[in-house]
Amino acid sequence: MDIQKGVSFMSDWTKYKEKVRNTNPEIGKDIDEVEEVSAIVGAMIEQRHSLELSQRDLAELCGIPHSSVARIESGKTTPNLSTLLKIFNQLGLSFTVQPTMKMARPVK
Repeated sequence: MDIQKGVSFMSDWTKYKEKVRNTNPEIGKDIDEVEEVSAIVGAMIEQRHSLELSQRDLAELCGIPHSSVARIESGKTTPNLSTLLKIFNQLGLSFTVQPTMKMARPVK
């Protein structure tokens, strides 16, 4: 894929997401959640590679099954917080929690 096509695709994807959010906010929230999880897992994979660790190496360091790491990295499962903390700790990564403009409001 050349750069222009990549930029066009990203623009089209951004437009499509906006259209979905306007049409069906619930599905828009699902898209946002998937992208957030993908960013976290992507950072995990990038750091694992930079440390030259295999999935098996990481799993052993964390005390979790290799299949768990493989399923998380392939997107077949969403890791729970406890598992993510084990993995991030071994990779030298941390989470940052910060307020967003999106605030939950109680349902009346």
